[in-house]
Amino acid sequence: MELNEKLQQAGLTGNESKVYLELIKKGELSANQISKNTGMDRTLTYTILNHLIEKGQVNYIIKESKKIFSASSPENLLNSVKSKEILILDLIKQLNEVKTEKQDPIEIKVYEGKEGFRTFMNVALKEKEMFSFGGTGRAYDLLYEMPAVAKQMKKVGIHLKVILGKPFAGHDFTKYENVLVRLSEIKSESTTSIFGDYISIHLLKDKPIVILIKNKDIAESYRNYFQVLWKNAKP
Repeated sequence: MELNEKLQQAGLTGNESKVYLELIKKGELSANQISKNTGMDRTLTYTILNHLIEKGQVNYIIKESKKIFSASSPENLLNSVKSKEILILDLIKQLNEVKTEKQDPIEIKVYEGKEGFRTFMNVALKEKEMFSFGGTGRAYDLLYEMPAVAKQMKKVGIHLKVILGKPFAGHDFTKYENVLVRLSEIKSESTTSIFGDYISIHLLKDKPIVILIKNKDIAESYRNYFQVLWKNAKP
């Protein structure tokens, strides 16, 4: 690789490389001499010399009222590299100080059978508010103690908003004052509930199964979905 090409890789332009090499070879030259030796226009030569002076690669002295230019030490080619190194080292320090935002972990559990559903209920009843869509009333029918649980929920101030499929309208659990019900045309055998940082999906047909997901962001998203469904559901 020629010196001209290497200088360009080091950060000089093609014309800057020509002028710089000419000064390295000849020592001290006037702008007119550089222009003549390189075949460049005199105005362009002055422009390039000014750029090289700004980069610290060329300096000049005044001799007999004329500027005489010479190349700076080749070590000055490292100036831009050193300045970038300082900048990057400072950047690395700042980036290392930036704290990564912690995302809430996602916890998923699966409960099966009546005992599994009881375990799920113990989690759900710790919250004061629950939203459900795709309700069927089967949760109320599944356990013999659910009527007593429903009364206790009313007593401690747990409120439910439930979107039921029309076939399940008028179910016994909808008669409690703390349960607000709206109807939907959507047919669903599973029920999705949102409470606290939890989302549950349960299917209570042949073999009861509950999928319980804990994540604040997911719960908030589902809560927003529910509000839209609630507005569109019929009282």
